[in-house]
Amino acid sequence: MTVPEVWPNVPVIAINRNPVFPRFIKIVEITNKPLMDLIRRKVKLNQPYAGIFLKKTEGDDEVVSRLSDIHAVGTFVQIHELQDLGDKLRMIVMAHRRIRAVRQLPEDADAGVETPPVNDNMLKLNFPAFRTSVSSPVEEAEPGSALQRRRRRRRSAEPAEQTESAEPSEPSQPAGLSEPAEPAEGVAERPAAPLGELLMIEVENVTHEKFEHTEEVKALTQEIVKTVRDIIALNPLYRESVQQMVAQGQRVVDNPVYLSDLGAALTASEPDEVQRALEETNIPKRLMLALSMLKKEYELSKLQQKIGREVEEKVKTQHRKFMLNEQLKVIKKELGLEKDDKQAIEEKFRERIKDKQVPPAVMEVIEEELSKLGFLDNHSMEFNVTRNYLDWLTWLPYGTHSEERLDLDQASEILDQDHYGMEDVKKRILEFIAVSKLKGGTQGKILCFHGPPGVGKTSIARSIARALNRQYFRFSVGGMYDVAEIKGHRRTYVGAMPGKMIQCLKKVKTENPLVLIDEVDKIGRGFQGDPTSALLELLDPEQNANFLDHYLDVSVDLSKVLFICTANVIDTIPDPLRDRMELIEVSGYVAEEKLNIAKQYIIPQARTDTGVKAELVDITDGALGTLIRSYCRESGVRNLQKQIEKIMRKSAFKLVKESPDQLTVDTASLPDFVGKPLFASDRMYDETPPGVVCGLAWTAMGGSTLYIESSSVGESKRGSIEATGRLGEVMKESVQIAHSYAKKLLQELEPDNDFLERTRVHLHIPEGATPKDGPSAGCTLVTALLSLARGRPVRPDLAMTGELSLTGKILPVGGIKEKTIAAKRAGIKAISLPEENRKDFDDLPGFIKEGVEVHFVKHYTDILPIAFPS
Repeated sequence: MTVPEVWPNVPVIAINRNPVFPRFIKIVEITNKPLMDLIRRKVKLNQPYAGIFLKKTEGDDEVVSRLSDIHAVGTFVQIHELQDLGDKLRMIVMAHRRIRAVRQLPEDADAGVETPPVNDNMLKLNFPAFRTSVSSPVEEAEPGSALQRRRRRRRSAEPAEQTESAEPSEPSQPAGLSEPAEPAEGVAERPAAPLGELLMIEVENVTHEKFEHTEEVKALTQEIVKTVRDIIALNPLYRESVQQMVAQGQRVVDNPVYLSDLGAALTASEPDEVQRALEETNIPKRLMLALSMLKKEYELSKLQQKIGREVEEKVKTQHRKFMLNEQLKVIKKELGLEKDDKQAIEEKFRERIKDKQVPPAVMEVIEEELSKLGFLDNHSMEFNVTRNYLDWLTWLPYGTHSEERLDLDQASEILDQDHYGMEDVKKRILEFIAVSKLKGGTQGKILCFHGPPGVGKTSIARSIARALNRQYFRFSVGGMYDVAEIKGHRRTYVGAMPGKMIQCLKKVKTENPLVLIDEVDKIGRGFQGDPTSALLELLDPEQNANFLDHYLDVSVDLSKVLFICTANVIDTIPDPLRDRMELIEVSGYVAEEKLNIAKQYIIPQARTDTGVKAELVDITDGALGTLIRSYCRESGVRNLQKQIEKIMRKSAFKLVKESPDQLTVDTASLPDFVGKPLFASDRMYDETPPGVVCGLAWTAMGGSTLYIESSSVGESKRGSIEATGRLGEVMKESVQIAHSYAKKLLQELEPDNDFLERTRVHLHIPEGATPKDGPSAGCTLVTALLSLARGRPVRPDLAMTGELSLTGKILPVGGIKEKTIAAKRAGIKAISLPEENRKDFDDLPGFIKEGVEVHFVKHYTDILPIAFPS
């Protein structure tokens, strides 16, 4: 069919990258439902035309919401073939000319449908391309039906203006839109519907400027032809595009217009650059743009050919080397100088397992894999997979043990050499040795050391391995999110490997190593699975005798392995995993313990690391005490080690630069080495005013004092409380319980005191940037409210801890050692503890309990005479 020269209203298809040029064919797929319906309707009405425009920003949809989202100049295309695939349309379109978008139109602007009056049963269809119209009877729609609603929307969406009703002068000219039907009597006219998505636009043809065949134009055309010929010679893929243009009977070489479009369409330049060539109306400038893009394409083709040539040379060299090596192997084999590869590999594997006690099930698998290896080609991928699998299977230490040291005195001496204190851990290891000695064989256990950072949880594990004469292997699971790290990959994956435990057995070459699983409380969880669940089988004494790795796919005995896990807090460890471990708490160190650790371990190690001899630098006990109290208050000794190393480094600098005979670091000169003190005092108040009470808190870094302040801030009908200080959910509930109980208790103690019933109380815990949560502040909160309500200050040297029930019962809490240490550090002489924590306090070393007046309470009324002495 003849393509009309003027076709003002077309559906718009927005594309992402390569705009289509006139005389070129393009395959377009669309999935937008409204656009698909519009294209189907246009094709049925014998109007297979559309406009293709380049989007300014890339996106997935073929429809944009505004005219400004597409470039103004596009291409008018004719749909040659349409394949309706249900959820998408595939079209083969032929581009004919350039067009410019003028304005957006409603979706049915050119549908050729004239809306009849409301009571008319005839539908009139206009076909502009054939200059005819057809009337068709339609059924009357029921009031309120979907058909009637669509008619009303169509009538309201039709433009108010109409084009002239005269027939077009040319057959290809589209007919104008018919006038909108008059509204029925009594029916108000509806406003025009919003246009919504950009589906139909009004366009105008874009014609190029007139030009003359000057010498410049001829030179440009000849250069473009030469460049295209060079590109085709380097890359034959472009030959098809050129043949497509020539096959249409166009004299491309003689016509600069077609030649510029051919040059721009052949290139794979940036979309904006190609769009610039599409929009250019000056033919010499368009030729220059096309030539510029062709030159870039030519350089790219040259580079591509160069890379291909280099790769081909490399492959040829490798292939030749491979062929010569194969010939050399065959010659050596014929002369009897070398065995076959497969035979040598099999002998190597059999040599490995010769002296090992391989279980029958594993031996059967090894024999099967060796048999399969003999039938595989040396260069196949399956050969390498099988060889790697056999390599792992034969490396495992079947029946190989390290001789365990079962001497209690020697083991105790080794543990004391490396670590000070940690009596619970050392006692448990000595018990393990005693049981092994009586039982006459080694056994596996799962221990978990938990406590603050820097107290020696990881380093004690290495000392335990040395004391037991076991091989040591450590791997950290902090942040691990892939189950394959523990259970291994399936052998079908490329680069598959066994899990950490199989790698451990291969490295240590014994069946009874000590394996340290570090940071078990910080395991991640990703889409690859939950590693904590994978650890359940590994750390279960009943299951790990038959541990199944995904890669090996045979049972491995881990029952003789001593597993030691470390964690800072045990709350984040899942309950099933925690149930499989034997938990041993490693508490923080007090100042006396830190002093001994510094003198016996840290200072000698720092002298060795820095090369400073003992006779040259002397650190006094007073300086160490000040360093521990004012600089390193945390539970561990890691920061203390850093500060002592800092002192040694500065001392080394002074010794080298000033060459003194000896340096003495005392309390007075300590700030010259480590700076000003970081901590002055833990006590905010020497004398606590009414409403302020000192509590005790436990953190992952150790214990600390926690002041609770309360103040009245206004009147309230029923009495209310507001809590601040970045409190967690548990502590917010403790505040509500404490407020309710304090109201009740105040009525019993002082019936005339209605302070809490009529006052709005603001309760604050200082250091608001630090999150606070935990069930140990109940009695402290009640004491602060009663002190405020009665106007009486609490005993200034008293600190308390304990959770409170709604009836006033004091419930036990944790971290008694850390809280007692924090109270002593702050100079507090009396502490109040729950009665059920008496056993925890009694277990503390004597130097911690010394000088502390402790009160054990069962009910809150027991605290009143302690907090408010008469």
